[in-house]
Formats: sequence, C-alpha cells, structure tokens
Amino acid sequence: MITIEALRKLLFSFPEVEEAPHFEKISFRIKKKIFATYSYSTHSVTLKLSLEEQDVFSSGKGNAIFPVPNAWGKQGWTVVDLSIVHEDLFHDAITTAYGNVAPKKLVQLVQKN
Repeated sequence: MITIEALRKLLFSFPEVEEAPHFEKISFRIKKKIFATYSYSTHSVTLKLSLEEQDVFSSGKGNAIFPVPNAWGKQGWTVVDLSIVHEDLFHDAITTAYGNVAPKKLVQLVQKN
C-alpha cells in the first residue's frame, strides 16, 4: 500500500512539481498543468497518460490500474488504486505521467536519476 506521504515524497522528487487543490482532490502540477490527482475518499491517483500508455499499464494482472470510466478515460486519464498497486509499477506510471506534461529538459533530469 502506498501512503499519501510516500506519494508526496515520490512526486516532490521530480523537479518543479507543485501541489494545489482541485475540487475535492489534490492535484500535482508541472508548469500549471495537471499530471496527477489524489482522492482521499478512494485512496487513488488519477494520471494523465496517452491512450497507448493507458493500455500498457492497465493490461497487467489485477485491477490496480484502469481507465477512468467515462469520457476522461477515453482521453488517457487513468486511475491507480494505491491500496493494491505494486510500488515499481506505480513508480513507472507516475514517471510516465510526469513526462507527458513536463518540459523535455525536466524530463531529462528525471531520466538521469
């Protein structure tokens, strides 16, 4: 299980990430663009992925990662259940989401680590 503290620690290890409220959730942004949101009520994260990335990450065993079940899901927004997702898989997915929104120079910094 990934805690909100572990989530924040991971996200703030990426350059220039900011946290801000987003309706009833917490959003994580880079240059004012959201790449992830956290829901206290469901203990889940929603990530900004491409449709291809969404397909790859949601094709594994279990139901830890799945498309948002509405029109947002058809745009790549993907839910991750933090209570059951494997930590390595989550790290890969959140890094991918960050890379989809961050400027290339920041993505290169993350890839070097």
